[in-house]
Amino acid sequence: MDNTTPTPEKKTETLNEVVIHFAGDSGDGMQLTGTQFTTSSAIAGNDLNTFPDFPAEIRAPAGTTYGVSGFQIHFGSRKIHTPGDTCDVLVAMNPAALRVNLKHLRDRGIIIANNQGFTPKNLKLAGYEKNPLEDGSLNNYQLHGVDISKLTANALEDLNLGSKIVDRCKNFFALGLMFWMYNRPIEPTLEWIKSKFKDKPELIEANTRALKAGLHYGDITEIFTTRYEIQPAKLKPGTYRNITGNAAMALGFVAASRKSGLELYLGAYPITPASDVLHELSQYKNFKVKTFQAEDEIGAITAAIGASYGGSLGITATSGPGMALKMEAVGLAVMIELPLVIADIQRGGPSTGLPTKTEQADLFQAIYGRNSEAPLCVLAAATPSDCFQMAFEASRIAIKYMTPVILLSDGYIANGAEPWLLPNADELKPIEAKFHTDPENFMPYARDEKTLARPWVIPGTPDMAHRVGGLEKEDKTGDISYDPENHQKMVNYRAEKIERIADDIPDAVVDGDKEGDLLIIGWGSTYGAITSAVERSRKKGKSVSYVHLRYINPFPKNLGEILYNFKKILVPELNKGQLLNVLRAKYLVPAIGYNKVQGLPFKAAELETKIDELLRG
Repeated sequence: MDNTTPTPEKKTETLNEVVIHFAGDSGDGMQLTGTQFTTSSAIAGNDLNTFPDFPAEIRAPAGTTYGVSGFQIHFGSRKIHTPGDTCDVLVAMNPAALRVNLKHLRDRGIIIANNQGFTPKNLKLAGYEKNPLEDGSLNNYQLHGVDISKLTANALEDLNLGSKIVDRCKNFFALGLMFWMYNRPIEPTLEWIKSKFKDKPELIEANTRALKAGLHYGDITEIFTTRYEIQPAKLKPGTYRNITGNAAMALGFVAASRKSGLELYLGAYPITPASDVLHELSQYKNFKVKTFQAEDEIGAITAAIGASYGGSLGITATSGPGMALKMEAVGLAVMIELPLVIADIQRGGPSTGLPTKTEQADLFQAIYGRNSEAPLCVLAAATPSDCFQMAFEASRIAIKYMTPVILLSDGYIANGAEPWLLPNADELKPIEAKFHTDPENFMPYARDEKTLARPWVIPGTPDMAHRVGGLEKEDKTGDISYDPENHQKMVNYRAEKIERIADDIPDAVVDGDKEGDLLIIGWGSTYGAITSAVERSRKKGKSVSYVHLRYINPFPKNLGEILYNFKKILVPELNKGQLLNVLRAKYLVPAIGYNKVQGLPFKAAELETKIDELLRG
């Protein structure tokens, strides 16, 4: 007779989509846990969208609410536009993680709590008088208290590791449990562990054991009776990789460099959340990419301008405070008319503001933020994968029109991830970079009849010495000029050049009816939330259409015609109404703003409520 305890029977339930939020102290490895779960879900064929949420302080006190680090992933068998309004599962490693994120958990949602993290000290730091795992306050949820720290220690007890190392492995136990619950492949994470700790075999063994212990715990314990299956999404055929916005932007710049035949030069100074653009590009030295970490923001952009003067594609990447420091040099680039791309990965401000939080903070700064009349082109990426295309496009425009271009992203796009269909390199259009080499009748400020771009001459080209600098130049000759009429002419040329870019960009596209009751205008990272809200509203029979702007200065030529075809216009923004004011000023339309300045992206439900409110009048 077999007296062994049988494994509890587990049922499998198929779901269309799931939202999981991992949360703990900044040292608990929640970003790593979320990233590995994301990679596994992408390999499983799900569409997904993520939202990493970092504490602002590098070493916030352990156990405090302001030290909580979170990672939310929304994955499913259909198209996923946002990281989710509410989560289905909350993995909380301590009381602070529970307190901060419980409001985002849906009714009857699942809580997986690390019992050992709920100590009297941590409860007090999080503001709990009683242990919420025991006082009945969580009865409206499916609460599973798991001895994550203890079970991890048991799995590693014979490895003779220090207690701190053992404790750091508990995130892999939680990850293994989630892999079991949602039937994710663990092989990619096992390979990552081997690669990450290749010189430390004891850490390979420890993290592998912890991961498998969590996986097996889900299988053998009686408290988890259900596993969930999420089928692969029906995505366009091709080769995909999971990519963040900053990684996609870096690759877009590399692609532009290859398609233009120009060497790429990035001058940058580290700043959250833009630093990863520098980190990513530093890996492409074999593709004629040079990266320079300058002593400050001014040194970074002026080095990039110098690279453009020398015949390279000059790039600089920063965030809002760094943009403010760069602005005099941006004006210089406008004056000397050289190609330059300034990537602004926006964050909450002003000043240091909310360095790890997202905000559409810098549109006014991008369009207007220079002294005098210094227009330039402004573009904005909509999603993490869209950063590739818009980086490529910003480079194309900068080279063709001999002008600086500002490319706007933000912390949500930069750190978020989604599956990206790798483009066919042969389908990317070449970018023509023309260097003037004929000295006969050479004029450094003569202009192309169509684009008004001036000639690009590499220093040292025989018989073509010329002057650049911040003082006004004489039309055609480039000599310094204080003539009033000449200054008027040059100012007009530079403005007209930017306006002519409108002839070289796509028309705005209306998603939905071309006329109706309500039009929503969005830009940047509001794309996902607005798309989801509009889809839900249309299913209810609401008359609502949507335009998303990637080209903001100049606007697409048909935008005014579109605006005048709708009774009401709504402009949701993660600021106090910057695009709203630009649209009102240019098109004289009574557009309505819907503004959020909390360091967090919009929820689709928030926008859906606003749509209903406006349509009810």
